[in-house]
Formats: sequence, structure tokens, C-alpha cells
Amino acid sequence: METGIITADAAGTWTLGDLTVNRIGFGAMRLTGAAEGRPSDRDRAIAVLRRAVELGVNHIDTAAFYFSPLRSANELINTALAPYPDDLVIATKVGPGKDPSGRWLPLARPDELRGQVEENLRQLGRDHLDLVNLRQAGLESVAEHFGALAELRDAGLIRHLGISNVRPHHLPQALAVAPVVCVQNAYGLGFRPRHDQFVRDCAEQGVAYVPFFSIATTGREAGVSGEEDPEVRAVAAAHGVSTAQLRIAWALHRSPNMLAIPGTGNPEHLVANVAAGALRLTAEDLARLEAVHQRGE
Repeated sequence: METGIITADAAGTWTLGDLTVNRIGFGAMRLTGAAEGRPSDRDRAIAVLRRAVELGVNHIDTAAFYFSPLRSANELINTALAPYPDDLVIATKVGPGKDPSGRWLPLARPDELRGQVEENLRQLGRDHLDLVNLRQAGLESVAEHFGALAELRDAGLIRHLGISNVRPHHLPQALAVAPVVCVQNAYGLGFRPRHDQFVRDCAEQGVAYVPFFSIATTGREAGVSGEEDPEVRAVAAAHGVSTAQLRIAWALHRSPNMLAIPGTGNPEHLVANVAAGALRLTAEDLARLEAVHQRGE
């Protein structure tokens, strides 16, 4: 590693089953296009992925449905990083799907999940997937879908399982079927404080909590939007960091089981995101930010 460059191990580690990852990872969704809809630059996206690994990132989050008319996140990952480093954990998700035009399809039936798993295997050039998250949409019970993935795990196509876009009652349903190594939900500073107890419950059970949109929060796929809270700006300024970096650091301070996966197609933003893992917030900082968080939706 270059002298003076902060690497992903500064954030500490967590184990996903038998796989150890740095708590700063990388989300691949932004690789297929900018938040405002501009197409991504292929060479730059590949360079960002390679740079992420150089910086110690060993947890990449992706999905077969992360594609645009010009780009596929899985194909970019395969091109940039195969043959894959031994310590690299690639997490993907199944459940939703898109047709070739990019239009969302209904949630896959349990018997359709194998096809989605095999699609990810082909695109990534793998003989098994390290981690597959079931991303649910509108299910009261995830047991049947999760059971189908557990069968694929038993068949050797998947190493570990997680659940995504879920409510607290979904976790015991999944755990009754098979081990769950992570919950992946939208969560961040001032965003979904109602899930604070869910984060704590996951930590008590050794389950990672992987927040997506932790920087964009209410902007979601559209990216950061609106005016930043003055308290967030003030705490960030006191540390000489951006508000995006502060939001990543806040997530990591929230709980030891929190794994951040900020995504970007910008090499400079990547370096800044990874550096956020070294930011140490004081008790006073956290108290100020807690007040912001509890005012959130």
C-alpha cells in the first residue's frame, strides 16, 4: 500500500460465516451509471474496482439486475478482478429481476431463484457464490424463498446466505430455515431510526447489518439530495472531512456488526470513502449526531 494512504483495514473487520471482511466495502450499483442517469465510463469503472481492491476492500456488493443499456456491474467486476483474490468476498442478491429493457419484473418465485443464482455465477465467472442475499418485496414470510436458496447452498452453489430489504420479523423466519450471516437494509444517519433495535438484535445474534443508501438516505437511487443538516455539516467540518465521510463513519460507529458498502464510480470519492473508516468520533460527536438521527424518518 502507498505511504500515507488509508486502507480499508482501518475500519476493522467482521466475519460473514467463515469469511473475514473489512468493514468498509464497496457497492457496485453506481458502476453502471451516475445517480443523475449519465452512462458510466467503462474504463473508469474498471479502474475504480481495481483501485478498491488495492485499497484493501475485500467485500463487494453486486447483483445481476445492476445493469444499464451500456453496462453490467457483474461483467465489470469479472473483467476488472478475475482471477479473483483469495480473500475477496463478492455478495450478490436475488429475488427481483429486470427484462432486457431494464423494466422491473415481479419478484421471482422460489423455483425461479436457481436461474437467478446461475445467472450471477455465469456473469461473475464463479463456480459458487460467496454470499447471496434474498431481496424480498412484499412477502409476509420469506421462509419458502429462503428455503429454495438453502437448497442451493446445500448443493454447493452458495456458501452463505443473507436477507435484504426486510422487516425485523423476517429474520427469525429465515433463521428457522438456515443460518443468516447478514441483513442488508436501507439505513443511515437520520434514516430509519425505527430500525435501531433491529440493528442491535442482529449484533446480539452475530448477524452483520449492511446498510445501503447510508450516504444518499432519502435520495436513494437518485443520490444525495436536499440540504444537509447543519449539525452534520458542523461535526464534519470539525474533523476536516466531508459529510459523506461523516455518514460512513457514523454507520461504522453505530454497531460493530455494521458493514458499510458506499458505492461510487469516481476514483477520488473511492479513496475518501475508504478513508472514512479511520475517522474516530467522540462521545460528544455521537451525541450531537444522535439528536439528528432521532429526528429522521
